[in-house]
Amino acid sequence: MAPLQPAELPHVASLLAQGLALHQAGRLAEAEKIYSQILAIDPDQLDARHLLGFIFHQRGDSAQAIHHIDLALQKNPDNILALNNRGIVLSALKRFDEALASYDQAIAARPDFIEALLNRGNTLQELRRFDEALASFDRAIAIRPDHAAAYYNRANLLHALERFDEALVGYDRALALRPGYAEALTNRGVTLHALARFVDALASYDAAVVLWPAGAAAFANRGMALHALERFDEALASFDRALALRPDSAEALASRGVTFHALRRFDEALASYDRALALRPDNAEVYVNRGVTLFQLKRFAEGLASCDRALALQPDYPEAHSSRGNALTMLGRFDEALTNYDRALALRPDYAEAHTNRGVTLHALKRFDDALQCHARAVAARPHFAEAHYNEGLCRLLTGDFERGWAKHEWWRDIEQFKRSKRNFVQPRLTGPQEIPGKTILLHAEQGFGDTIQFCRYAPRIAALGGRVILEVQRSLHDLMQALPGAAQIVSKGDPLPDFDMHCPMLSLPLVFGTELATIPRETPYLRASAQTAAHWSARLPPKTRPRIGLAWSGRPEHNNDQNRSIELAAFLSPLRGIDATLVSLQRDVRAADTIVLQEWSDVIHFGEELKDFSDTAALATNLDLVIAVDTSVAHLAGALAKPVWVLLPFIPDWRWLLDRDDSPWYPTARLFRQDDSRRWDGAFGRLRAALDDFLHRQ
Repeated sequence: MAPLQPAELPHVASLLAQGLALHQAGRLAEAEKIYSQILAIDPDQLDARHLLGFIFHQRGDSAQAIHHIDLALQKNPDNILALNNRGIVLSALKRFDEALASYDQAIAARPDFIEALLNRGNTLQELRRFDEALASFDRAIAIRPDHAAAYYNRANLLHALERFDEALVGYDRALALRPGYAEALTNRGVTLHALARFVDALASYDAAVVLWPAGAAAFANRGMALHALERFDEALASFDRALALRPDSAEALASRGVTFHALRRFDEALASYDRALALRPDNAEVYVNRGVTLFQLKRFAEGLASCDRALALQPDYPEAHSSRGNALTMLGRFDEALTNYDRALALRPDYAEAHTNRGVTLHALKRFDDALQCHARAVAARPHFAEAHYNEGLCRLLTGDFERGWAKHEWWRDIEQFKRSKRNFVQPRLTGPQEIPGKTILLHAEQGFGDTIQFCRYAPRIAALGGRVILEVQRSLHDLMQALPGAAQIVSKGDPLPDFDMHCPMLSLPLVFGTELATIPRETPYLRASAQTAAHWSARLPPKTRPRIGLAWSGRPEHNNDQNRSIELAAFLSPLRGIDATLVSLQRDVRAADTIVLQEWSDVIHFGEELKDFSDTAALATNLDLVIAVDTSVAHLAGALAKPVWVLLPFIPDWRWLLDRDDSPWYPTARLFRQDDSRRWDGAFGRLRAALDDFLHRQ
């Protein structure tokens, strides 16, 4: 090719300006065409050569990028733009030492080259040479005190060093210099989030998305702030906006999974985590979160496998060890679980969750003193850690330490899972019996049906002290509670409330009255079925020629301890084979596998959905001679009706059944049949069958 003639130089300069403008506008194909045209005219045009290389970098072809930039540098080793771009490509390839050498060469050629100083600082940060990185940013600021990006990059480093207050100052300085700096607004929000200033973080993200409506990261981070503010539906909308802009954002998918989990939409959480992991299979944190969601779905073996995957990626990940311990506990592999908690605590001695989770496992092993020590360590590490206080309360109540147990049990309302059921009234909360006389007091249900049935017994005591009781209960308990002594008015949850002076959650009434084992209100029955409804159900049963026994074998599948307290119907019926009695199901809802068993056991009378509410269940139970139940609402109902009730309990029962006794201080007509240390039902079934034979013999 003939040498470039002087007359052609202006044409090349004009083409280069056009190519650069297109390049900066993101029109890479058009820019590439022009750079190639220039190089056809002049193969030694260095700017066109290294800019063409940078286009290859932007397209992900790093090998071609380095090839073209190096060709440019062979002709002019001190071309600072080519050196800077070469450093960017090498950094993307994680060849940080080579990138640093390229930036240093550019800065040696031009000491005030701000872009190279900033890129150098970022590369030093990647190499964890933090002091040198900070010095590089400071040098850029000394050269250009009005350079917003210099303050922005410096603030990013300070955030990574968890020097959040200093980082915030840096972002604010960058924004003072460039008010429309969307990236600075976004990262400022991240720093405010780290400082737990979630409202301020949200405001920063809101400003960012106005300036940068195509910024997926800003919308994703905004979703995280909304999640922290427990505005979960809005958080999901923000994550969805991020994903509409960038469907391959593993970060947005992972964060959306956390929000689905908080909403207890576990299947959707799992799907979101799986999509995130398909994009980023090396993310150990997502595997841990996925495992936690699988635990909620009762898929413990899969949850364990997810934790194992996290640990394969990151062996020294404390959260993965603790979550693995949780999975092993749910699978009954307690000693292995303790090993995992110990590993987590070796890595992070002040890890409050691992301390209290270890306590839960020790509780399951009946090592209650050791469990209490674990919960105490968790509280020492984090004084307001609700789960640790609550777990301590469960341990103390189960072992009969009511004085300290009731107070600790109150922490359940601050546990993340239950926060949304917490009621906030302007009226004061009842704290002691001396406040009752002359007051109208709202007693309100918070947890399950069994809890409401158990603790509504305090209404007569409040009435006896001169209080007027309004009882707010689940709708299916409304009609049954009409017969409760001391209740002046019954309201279904969700209906408008009448005026009242004070309120108290029913689960807090034992604390209000300072209940001890000797002072439990034991009088039964305190609930009664209406005579008319009882007569209706009597007519539905066959003539009474032999004893009638009611059965309840399972509770809510979503209950945290369902796998231990519920029994499959086929197993539950095994000790009842061949008895001379009429068997009556008190279950309204039946699981699919149990439905098949009911069809095979045609001598079990089952009414199912004909039991419209608890007033029907109570009326049916009134017509029975004995109720046999697992630890579910039917057991409480039978006890409140003063019906003979035999309760099958797991090795570690719920706190209200206490330990090592076959009676209940809450229900005088109850008899308890507990698993032995095999944690199997065989022994309890054998004792129940012997007791049943004796019971039937005496009828």
